[in-house]
This record gives sequence, structure tokens and C-alpha cells, in this order.
Amino acid sequence: MRDVFSNSIPDIAATNLLDSIPHGIAVIDLDLKIVAINEFLEALTGVIRADVTGVYVDFVLRSNIAQRGRTFREVLSSGEPLVIDGDIVSRDRRKLPMQFTISPLRNRAEEVVGLVIVLDDLSALAASAGLGADADVTDSIIGQSPKMREVFDLIPLMAHTEASVLITGETGTGKDKVAEAIHKSSSRTGKPFIKINCGALPESLLESELFGYVRGAFTGAVKDKPGMFRLAQGGTLFLTEIGDMPLPLQVKLLSVLDDREFFPLGGEKKIKVDVRIIAATHRPLKQRVAAGEFREDLYYRLNVLHLHLPPLRERETDTRFLLNHFLRIFAERTGSNAKNFNDEALGQLMAYPFPGNIRELRNIVEYCVNICQNREIDVEHLPKYLFSSSVPRDANLPAEVEPLALVQVVHGLQPIQDAGKDWLALEKELIISTLTQTRGNRSKAADMLGWGRTTLWRKLKTHRLVTPPVPSNTSEEA
Repeated sequence: MRDVFSNSIPDIAATNLLDSIPHGIAVIDLDLKIVAINEFLEALTGVIRADVTGVYVDFVLRSNIAQRGRTFREVLSSGEPLVIDGDIVSRDRRKLPMQFTISPLRNRAEEVVGLVIVLDDLSALAASAGLGADADVTDSIIGQSPKMREVFDLIPLMAHTEASVLITGETGTGKDKVAEAIHKSSSRTGKPFIKINCGALPESLLESELFGYVRGAFTGAVKDKPGMFRLAQGGTLFLTEIGDMPLPLQVKLLSVLDDREFFPLGGEKKIKVDVRIIAATHRPLKQRVAAGEFREDLYYRLNVLHLHLPPLRERETDTRFLLNHFLRIFAERTGSNAKNFNDEALGQLMAYPFPGNIRELRNIVEYCVNICQNREIDVEHLPKYLFSSSVPRDANLPAEVEPLALVQVVHGLQPIQDAGKDWLALEKELIISTLTQTRGNRSKAADMLGWGRTTLWRKLKTHRLVTPPVPSNTSEEA
């Protein structure tokens, strides 16, 4: 480590030493400028070591420890190590709880010549306490329903294998949280978890983000850039919205999965990688394979282990729990007086299908907390669109994954022809069609629809399909 400061630029041995440590590490000089960082910190912050050499550490480690009255200069002046808890902003703009171990770096004359900062990720400890990465419930997986208990049972099984995982489910169901939970429960937990949205970038940019490039690969490539595969070395690469990946890149991804090596853009030397792939999509990949929009060989290569997340409307016992949980979180965060929903507001929310799933529920609760000035949230504090006759669909939810259509296909029910009807009208028609097919047997109908009996009963009441009991008043009969 002495060579790091004597030469200003770390030599290969020092770099390899830093990269072998499964924690984020930064070495800074007396001016609090970066001299070296390791690969783990590159992946965590999204910066590249060549770009940050000579940059002030505060510009690289966006942390709150200085705001808490503890600074790096304190360690430089005292010469004593400091261990302090704080947080940093990650490459995907999340606050991650960290333990900072700040130690003085001395030369042979025992003079302090800089600092070594070691970051220990506390996210796993926060998760075990029922909290998320930034003490926010949105970063943990919440659920008590039977379908979610099945998901919880599968996570540790998938974590103890190196096979690729495909997570499916509608948008807003928490696929990214499950992917991160699998990573943190695996033997790769000390290595990076890198997420990239395959549908958010154009093909050329996505390729360079995944595989990196060498200097001169194209106009503007003035230096080498490591891609996500390289940054995720030893860890997990989470490819969300894999169904939107362009076909040419699917070929290259398949090659990497098979050979564990690739050429960066413009490069002539292959790079070997040890990365586990977890992919996720809200699109029906089998249909895309049949339509020639997704490679069949890649589908089977990714779909070694499959985990499907149920939509919120099928998690009948979770909705109220989630409403109360988010209410507590947002009330504490904003200092709101809101403590609960009254019966009318709760009834309206429980009858709502939440096409945007947990993400939509979270946004609704946040809206209510900011609008309500009372202890009890009333219907007047709910978003107005909840009362419209046409329930809005999530903007990212395509018609091809409409849950009602899937139920019809799976169970061979008579298809609903009028595509112009709103979600609730289609749901009502499907319930009637299913009950007709089961000759009024509600248990069989609930099973065919993938609901519990209580969910079906609630929906029957919502759609006014329950016949009221006939009064047993003899005088009235007369």
C-alpha cells in the first residue's frame, strides 16, 4: 500500500489486492483526493477508477457522515481509526446503509500519508430486521398470503444454486426486490449486485453498457470503459425487462451465458467473467418466442429456474397489511397525523384491483398521507381516479399480459369479445362466464380464477352479483 502513495497511481499488485477484498475500498491522500478504489466500489457507485483518480472523495462517495459531524480530516489529525455508520448513494440512486471504517495510512517513518476507507454493506442486517436498504419498507418483500409464502420458500432454494433465474410477473409486483433477495441469500452476497433495464436503452447504448468498450471503438470512445458484466464480476447481474432486449443482443448474451467470456466493443481480447444471471420480465416470453421476437434457445437458457410473482389482486390477505404498513412509513417520514383509514375509505381500496400492483398501492398511500390533515383517512382523501368507472391500467402493462385474458387461455373459458370495456366490466363478465361453466359452484370458480373463496365473494358483492336473502316475514308474504 505504500507504493500507492509513492507512485500516485496504484501498481498492478496493489490493484489486485484491493480487488480481492469483498468490500468497497477507497484510498485517499492528504488532500482527501482519490488515489485508488477497488472493483467492488466501482460497481457500488457506478464510477470508473480511471475517472476518479485525483478527484475529491466527497464527489465520489456521496455520504452523510460529514453531515453527522465526523470527517475524514478528523482521522488525519488524530491518527486514530474511526468506525461510523452512515449511508451512501448507490449507482442506481438508492441510499444504502454502510459502516465506514476509516484508518490512517502510514509510511515507513510512521507518518500519516493518507487514509484507507472500507465500506461494509449493512443492507443485509437491515433486511433481517424487516427493513429495506434505506430503512424503507419499499426495499423489503412484504407478504403473508399463501402465494407469497410459496415465493419466500423458493428464494433460499434458488439462492443456493448457480443456475440462471427467470422472474415473471406484472409490473409493480416487486421482481427487483426478489432478485436482490436471491443475491443476498446466495454465496455471492459479498460481491456486486448490478441491475440494468434492457428496455430503457437503445440497442447500441445497451450493448456498450453490458459489455463495455475499448478506446477508439467508436467516435467519442476516448478511453476504455468496463461494462456491467465486468463490474458484476463474482456477483449477480440482474437483467430486468429482458423481453425487450433486441434480437442481435440476445445472440451475444446467449454466447456469454454459454462461454462465460466476451469481446468488449472494439476489443480483440476476450474477457472472462464469473457472473450469475437473474432475468425478469412482465411480458409473456413464450408468446414472444412464437412471434419470433425472442430467441427460443435464450429463453430456455434463462428459464432454468422460474419464479412467478402473483399480482396484488391475488394476494387477498396482503392488501390491508400493505396499506397499513405504507401508511405507518409515510406518516413517520412526513410527520403526518394520519393513523388509519376509515371503513368507507378502506372498503373502496379493498375493492380496487390495483392494476399497478404494489407500486400503485404505495403511491396511493403516499398521496393520502400528504393530502389528509386528520388522524383518519376518509374517501375524500383518496385519488379521484379510484372513483371513475374506467379503472386505469398501469401504463407499462401491455394488453398481452392482461390477467383476465390469461385466465381465459389457461382455463379454456369463452373469450370476451369487447376489448373496449374497462377492467371491472371485463372482470364481471369473466366471473359470470366462469360461474356458468361451473354451474354456480363458487369453490370451483374461485379455483379456476386463481382466487380464494373470500376474494371471489368480495368481488361478487362488488359487482352486485350476490342475490340478497328473501325476508322470512309471514305477514308480508300474506
